[in-house]
Parts: sequence; structure tokens; C-alpha cells
Amino acid sequence: MVGDFIFGSFSKNIGIDLGTSTTLVFVKGKGVVLYEPSVIAFEEGSNRILTVGEEAKKMIGRTPRGILTVRPLKEGVIADFELTAEMLMFFIKKVHVRNRFIKPTIIICVPSGVTEVEKRAVSDVAYQCGARKAFLIDEPIAAAIGVGLPIFEPMGNLILDIGGGTSEVAVISLGGIVVNELTKVAGDYINSTIEKYIKQVHNLYIGELTAEVLKINLSENEKNEENKSYEISGRDRLTGLPKIINISKDELREALSEPIRIIANTVRLTLEKTPPELVADILDKGIIMTGGGSLLSGLSLLLQEEMGIATFISPEPEYCVIKGIGKALENLNFYQRVLIRTSRGV
Repeated sequence: MVGDFIFGSFSKNIGIDLGTSTTLVFVKGKGVVLYEPSVIAFEEGSNRILTVGEEAKKMIGRTPRGILTVRPLKEGVIADFELTAEMLMFFIKKVHVRNRFIKPTIIICVPSGVTEVEKRAVSDVAYQCGARKAFLIDEPIAAAIGVGLPIFEPMGNLILDIGGGTSEVAVISLGGIVVNELTKVAGDYINSTIEKYIKQVHNLYIGELTAEVLKINLSENEKNEENKSYEISGRDRLTGLPKIINISKDELREALSEPIRIIANTVRLTLEKTPPELVADILDKGIIMTGGGSLLSGLSLLLQEEMGIATFISPEPEYCVIKGIGKALENLNFYQRVLIRTSRGV
């Protein structure tokens, strides 16, 4: 239609990777314009929103009474509809000035496991923010597109996407998910594992942000200095007083052996359910890892050794999903079949 062409030509179409830990926003013609924590801070009682994103994350563990910091998405699902909507609206308004004549198409990638009700809630927010059309896309599909895999070919592609709330393994062929497995062992679980280990072994209470820094220090991007040690500050479990300890990189790796094994087992379960023809393709092409959690030191090597399949960490894995959404926005007609069309109030 002529109207659709005019709106589509001038609108700044928007793609959103709505993640448990981080939300990324892509604007057609500009690329990734926003990368912010999925955190919102508000006043208890009045529910007045104070701040969203990076500023809200800085407040975690530091707020006075009456102010709460919340991650509205937990373990891959929307835990709080209203706060998720507020957060989405904040991010969309940050990159798009609403205009009655120029309406964008918005594609949102939602965490795996969301219900139909949650899908409608997310799409309704897009329409409230002025979307002309709103689509949803499955996270593994978006990741595969972002990596550049030939998802429409009759061949198996295995994606392991490790996000903040979930790790999902999916075998993709002919534009769809053939087999997939999901575990809640991902970035947030790894942070929690570090907190528990430090408390039990070193009698030290540390916060969520400290645990996250330690996890990042174990990423493949960090210089792999032999058994480097890290200084950690916290509260002594026995005396209640401030305390500083040192922990080695090797000890941290050992502390995370359990979550790493669970992720590896999720890959194994997926392969056991995969048709033999597609397994043969995967043997040839390997396992492709995406998501920030895929950078965890030692994980790719463990998978390769246990599965006997070459394992590759995609370039800039934390950006794979948003890159895939961006490609879908750039070529809506080509990727139409993998997009889930939504309607306002349906």
C-alpha cells in the first residue's frame, strides 16, 4: 500500500533485544544505539519511577529505605508486567520521538518461555509507544541471523545462546527451531554461584555487582594471565566487619564447575533429540556460541572436549541477537516468515 510505503520510508524502524540482564536497541540506519542494564528503580508505595538502565544498576545494594531496584525480567520470563512496560517505554522514548505521521515498525526479541499473554503485553507496549507494526522474534533465531547462519537452508545449525536469565540450545533448519532445550543456569545463576562460594569458603558476604565483576574477569576477552588473583571487599560472615580477601582465577574457575557442567549437559540433551541427518550437519559446522555468557573462560573448550564437536564463540557474542534483529529490520520481506506478527489489544 502507498501509505505503508510512505511510513516505512521515513520511519526509524526499531529493534529491541529485551534481555534479563541487558536491553539493546537497534535503529535502522544507525545501528545499535542503546545498551543498558534491564534494571528499574522506583519509590516504594508511590511506585514513582526514579531511573532506568545504567543509573538504576548503580543503585543496586546501595538504596535507602523506600527505594527499590528491580530487574523486571527474571530467569528468562517477565516477572513484573507493569515494570517491564515502564522500562520498555523508557528505552523506546530515549531513541524515538513519537510522531503522529511517522510511525516505526518495531521488532522485539523476548526471552524464551514467555507466554502468549506476555507476548501480547510486550507488543501492546510497542503500540503504545507509537509503533505502526510490531513483531516478535524467537531469541535463537535472532542470534542465528546475527551470526550469519543460513537458517533457511535444509541443514542443521546449532546455537547455544547464554544470556542473563537463561541458556538456550536450539537446532535450526529451514527457518524454524527443530529441537531446543532451556536451562535457567546462565549469567545471573553464575553470579549467584560466585556469591555462595565466597560466603561458604571464605566467610565473606559480597554483593551482586561484585560477583558480576568477578565473572567478567573470567571472560575469554580478559588477558589470560596465569592464575591471576583478585582482591575482593565485603562483610565478614563471622564478625560482621569489613574484610578484604584475595582469590585466584583458578579457584574461581573451579567454583563455577557446576554451572558449566549443567550448560554442557543441556547441549548434550539437545543433541540426543536431534534427527541424525541434522547431527551430521552439526558435526561438520560445529556448535556456535552466542550471548555474553559464552565468553566464560573454559566453557567452549569443555563443550568441545565433551561433545567431540568443534565449538566456536561468535565475534561480539553479546551483540548477536540485536544484530539479527537489525538484519530482519533491514530486510523485512526476506525474514517475514520468522517474525511473529502481533496486533494491538489482541
